[in-house]
Amino acid sequence: QVQLVESGGGLVQPGESLRLSCTASGSIFRVDAMEWYRQAPESEREWVATISSGGMKNYVDPVQGRFTISRDNAQNTVYLQMNSLKPEDTAVYYCKAEIALVAGASMFDYWGQGTQVTVSS
Repeated sequence: QVQLVESGGGLVQPGESLRLSCTASGSIFRVDAMEWYRQAPESEREWVATISSGGMKNYVDPVQGRFTISRDNAQNTVYLQMNSLKPEDTAVYYCKAEIALVAGASMFDYWGQGTQVTVSS
């Protein structure tokens, strides 16, 4: 069984920073792309950032230049460094990982439970 556990959310003021972490654990053979999504109240879940197994990164435009995604492949962990936070960044943040459980198996998407980020003065 695979679990993704996020941490690092909280309440901060505009302009401050937070660092989110997400670790995949369990019987894992390989982790491919790792991603962050977010869902604000009464809104659809939206993609925020992706990092490939090789380290290639992509971001949604509103966070470009403020957020940085990174990963530790040895620990199956993905991070999201969020700087210059704005009230519109307030949301529940979810991580997602493409994981194969055994050699030769298909990759499947696994999601974390989410961590709340609130940006307010």
